[in-house]
Amino acid sequence: MLNKLFGLFSHDIGIDLGTANTLVYVRGKGILIREPSVVTINKKTREVLAVGSEAKRMIGKTPANIIAVRPLRDGVISDFYVTQKMLEHFIKLVHQMPGSAASLSPLILPKIPRPRVVLGVPSGVTSVERKAVIDAARNAGAREAYLIEEPMAAAIGANLPIEEPQGTMIVDMGGGTTEIAVISLGGLVVNKSLRIAGDEMDAEIVNYARAKYNLLLGERTAEEIKFSIGNAIEFENENEHKAILRGRDLKTGLPRSVEISPAEIREALKNPINIIVNGVKDAVEETPAELVSDILRNGITLAGGTSLLRGFADLMTRELKVRVRVAPDPLTCVVRGCAKTLEDFALLDRVKVS
Repeated sequence: MLNKLFGLFSHDIGIDLGTANTLVYVRGKGILIREPSVVTINKKTREVLAVGSEAKRMIGKTPANIIAVRPLRDGVISDFYVTQKMLEHFIKLVHQMPGSAASLSPLILPKIPRPRVVLGVPSGVTSVERKAVIDAARNAGAREAYLIEEPMAAAIGANLPIEEPQGTMIVDMGGGTTEIAVISLGGLVVNKSLRIAGDEMDAEIVNYARAKYNLLLGERTAEEIKFSIGNAIEFENENEHKAILRGRDLKTGLPRSVEISPAEIREALKNPINIIVNGVKDAVEETPAELVSDILRNGITLAGGTSLLRGFADLMTRELKVRVRVAPDPLTCVVRGCAKTLEDFALLDRVKVS
């Protein structure tokens, strides 16, 4: 009876704790939070000033006593305190939304039960890094915290037949890591975690602008260029698409703008793209022959924000000689996978990281 009462007021939560973005799914309500994984803090007092979109707008624009921190790097916690504060903020935000228990009178409900939380983590994290995620979630207010490897969560969220006796291949490309996995009978047969993804591509654009144009770009500017004209393969009428690099001239120290083409961005992104494609090839080589035949028949599914890079799926199809498709709404695959395990505890018990 008590557990049923807790279920009425406590919000079970699925969290995709990503390097670039954090998505929060609330059981029975859907995805309620989709925010950048950025926190602004006062360096002296360690007080949190802003979280999410508001904090991201401050990157590169803060005074000396304020810093904008990305508490996760390469898919793992780099700043435990800030990660905990960010999770606290999102969990508290969920319980303060209209219709939640926190909106009721304290006379009706004096204490809100703490939520059960399922989080997606990269498959390559160590046991110490896993413990850091669980501790951060519990310290942020979770009564129970479970971890699911991101490629498994992404496959569940993309509605792939993970429990069937057949090979299912998924490549989840986020901000900090690329997760490559072959799944059969509810387990990872082959899995690779590459610490190369969207952030590395942003860094390559910064390096390209510095090397070719002597121009220093900011992190956000590079990301915006990637979104606007980033591409992995030649596309129709690409000469009609241009973007402007705005930064500081390293020779004069003055602001300067340079027009750049999609072909140049393709050249800048060539190295990280090739590493990801070769990583997928290596995973296929390690896959048992029976499962490779399933992959040839069913194809490879891409998830994560980096899969939206123009032409990436087409390039992989050409290089791997296997049909490659992008999952519907690839940005939310991991959090939707976490959400499904909240609804099916038998499934959660089978796929959670012990």
